[in-house]
Amino acid sequence: MTFTLAPVDDAQARRLADRLGVHPAAARCLAVRGIDVDGAAGFLAPTLAGLRRPDGLAGFDVAVGRLVRAVVRGERIGVFGDYDVDGVTSAAVLTSMLRACGAATEVAVAERDAGYGFSPAAAAAFADQGCALIVTCDCGTSDLEALAVAAGRGVEVIVIDHHTVPAAGGRHPSVALVNPLRADSTFPFRGMASVGLAFYVATALRTALRGEAWFARSGRPEPDPRDLLDLVALGTVADLVPLRAENRILTSAGLARLATRTRPGLAALLDAAAVDRDRPIDTRTISWKLAPRLNAPGRLGASLPALELLLADAAQAPARAAVLEDANARRRLAQDHVWAEASAALAAGAPGDTDDLVFAAGRGWAPGVVGVVASRLVEQYGRPAFVIALGDDGVGRGSARTAAGVDLYAAMATAAPLLERFGGHAAAAGLTVRADQLDALRAALGAAVAGQLAAGSGPVAQRGPGQAAPADAEVHLGDVDERLAAELGRLAPFGQDNPAPRLLLRGLTVRAARKVGDGSHLKVDLGDGRGNQRGGIGFGLGARDLKLGDLVDVIATPTISTWQGQRRVELELADLAPAAP
Repeated sequence: MTFTLAPVDDAQARRLADRLGVHPAAARCLAVRGIDVDGAAGFLAPTLAGLRRPDGLAGFDVAVGRLVRAVVRGERIGVFGDYDVDGVTSAAVLTSMLRACGAATEVAVAERDAGYGFSPAAAAAFADQGCALIVTCDCGTSDLEALAVAAGRGVEVIVIDHHTVPAAGGRHPSVALVNPLRADSTFPFRGMASVGLAFYVATALRTALRGEAWFARSGRPEPDPRDLLDLVALGTVADLVPLRAENRILTSAGLARLATRTRPGLAALLDAAAVDRDRPIDTRTISWKLAPRLNAPGRLGASLPALELLLADAAQAPARAAVLEDANARRRLAQDHVWAEASAALAAGAPGDTDDLVFAAGRGWAPGVVGVVASRLVEQYGRPAFVIALGDDGVGRGSARTAAGVDLYAAMATAAPLLERFGGHAAAAGLTVRADQLDALRAALGAAVAGQLAAGSGPVAQRGPGQAAPADAEVHLGDVDERLAAELGRLAPFGQDNPAPRLLLRGLTVRAARKVGDGSHLKVDLGDGRGNQRGGIGFGLGARDLKLGDLVDVIATPTISTWQGQRRVELELADLAPAAP
């Protein structure tokens, strides 16, 4: 395997290094991400002052105005969230703000068995509870049947969503559709998660009510929207939206809020997940510790326990965190089962492993974990993956994850006659299909993906586990010090569209190597023959067979760790291979 460097404008990288006074490798990492001298300050030090006003965000002003009227009139408001972390945190943001403003509020979240999104049953339940207005979070754009049920009961609906808007004639049936993907939306950033949109709505609601002298007249303390930023960071990171622009600002501020452990439910969940109080909170804390636990109840059936945790007080929080911890253990077992069966079937050459996509379906699979399995298949094969759990009712419920820039929503739209239901966006989507349509669906999706690739960059490159994307910059081991690690750390928060910097180091000597944890991780000491030596950890690289004295090339991120009061620089290995000649 030969590692490569990502192409970059070298002149721009030099300008960044000169202007910022940073190591050339740090400057190259910025340039690879498209950051120029003018944008560097805002990227490296994101602040809430950098958030742009929601001018041009279609449906926004109508939604806020309708919410203000509902609060002032004392109308009962229903809040509904989808069952993933983005949906649950969005519902928690709106519910928290509405209740702080004195609104009578009912809240519910989707149940896996009822399918994703806003269901007719949920619409009817809110109407039965006396709601005059419903706000859907992370769903509702395509849920026309449920919107019709609400309208038939005289209930208006505001939709806050970031999923693809289907082509349709006429006006959307909601009273307001707040969705940056609307054709008439001119807000400059289209990549916000629903929780970010909900935060914008909640903040504008507070401000509008202040203008109405609502808090002075009602005697209520004015809520501070910044108290909700921990929820915003959770939903944004968990939903894998690009950590750029508004998402980067909101996540950065939200991580700082999360680190204070002010919200009782999240403080209890961090304790349950064994996240030490002196440990920094970053996006991986969310991705590896919090999001799996918050998603677990929804993956097993109903996500209400996750919402209840986010809204819990200090007395309720520990018990509710324990419920999620138990659900997460059961989720792991279900996920491992699906992964093992899907991997075995694909390894045996079962139908579905085509040149351009991976397609797996099976009975007895938990529908709530197929999305995670699809993501792992994308990592393994480098191709779009569709994973479908077949139920005893003859219906399959599946999830898809993308690769190579394939637009999943567009691909499924071409196969719509074969599907009972589908929704999502370009990178991740859900679908419902009858079992007798699976073969036809596999063929239709294969043709759709092949068509997209033919019109774009050609066939998806097949790759196996461990194959690396290009590195951002090349350095010598002697360059890896605390200063460089700190400069690279300023590119955080890391995540979708802003991965941790990947540095290429060539010709290092293995001075020590051992498996750690459950054997799936690799601990190494590496030297360069010039007296420089660094320790490193490779998560998921435990299967690599290293011997003392081996020469290797590595792709790694320098990090600063603290142990017993001592700071040290280590390499977090993304990949390694025998040194190129």
